[in-house]
Amino acid sequence: MDLKISTLGGEDAGKVKLSEEIFGLDPREDILQRVVRWQLAKKQQGTHKTKGRAEIARTGAKMYKQKGTGRARHHSARAPQFRGGGKAHGPVVRSHEHDLPKKVRALGLKHALSAKAKSSSLIIVDDLKLTEAKTKALVANFEKLGLTNALMIGGAELDVNFKRAATNIPNIDVLPIQGINVYDILRRGTLVLSKAAVEALEERFK
Repeated sequence: MDLKISTLGGEDAGKVKLSEEIFGLDPREDILQRVVRWQLAKKQQGTHKTKGRAEIARTGAKMYKQKGTGRARHHSARAPQFRGGGKAHGPVVRSHEHDLPKKVRALGLKHALSAKAKSSSLIIVDDLKLTEAKTKALVANFEKLGLTNALMIGGAELDVNFKRAATNIPNIDVLPIQGINVYDILRRGTLVLSKAAVEALEERFK
């Protein structure tokens, strides 16, 4: 698969041959859903917590005598049915993580890249570098490329000026190649890869 390379200014900078095994697959939604679910589960804090009846600071004495009052039989005021009592079966602090095989995770990334390539939402640029950290100049470049909602993936190390300029632009995410993931690829409309990122991906999936 051949794709043209552009500069940040929108000019032509040649062509690159993309691997069919990474960018030419027929995307499967079930695999993408499994990987996204796994990622979001890992992100959950799991710090939600309510107090059970054993944790409520309240008297444990019997409310009133067992018989002869004409009322229901009750013991502790900590019981869940009373106002101020403990929560029955409430959330507890726990991890939401679950396992997902490495092969499925790798396949999910390939399918996400292929989905962007198939929908013509993939742009290759020669380099993500700026001489000055000027957001206004970068916004002008993005307008030439037609970018309003995009994920930018650079090489192993991001250019400091580019990262600083892009941080102020809404709906634009910038990540080094090590941070590429299925969820961020799918949540943005366009995927922008630098030449270094493409080379790193092909090396990774060799």
